[in-house]
Amino acid sequence: MREPILKAVANPPKILWGPYLPVLLNLGLQFPMMFGALAMFEINPLVFVATIISCHSAIILWGAKEPHISNMIQAFGTTYRSTNNLYKEKGNKFAP
Repeated sequence: MREPILKAVANPPKILWGPYLPVLLNLGLQFPMMFGALAMFEINPLVFVATIISCHSAIILWGAKEPHISNMIQAFGTTYRSTNNLYKEKGNKFAP
């Protein structure tokens, strides 16, 4: 096998030592909330820096336990679809 394929599988992408997608979701949610709260309520930004660091450290620990969590989130998004059942039964039946 070629080395780049093994390297990509063995080392999933990371941002600041955390899995790619959860870190982007964390920063993408917390930065707008921080700037909105700063504009509306004039809150000290150190409160939000503390929450960003604590959430990021939790994501790093989660990524250490499950390094491929970004791929799992992406796979869940593409496979979690409702199906049309041909037969009136409970549950999802993957019949065409």
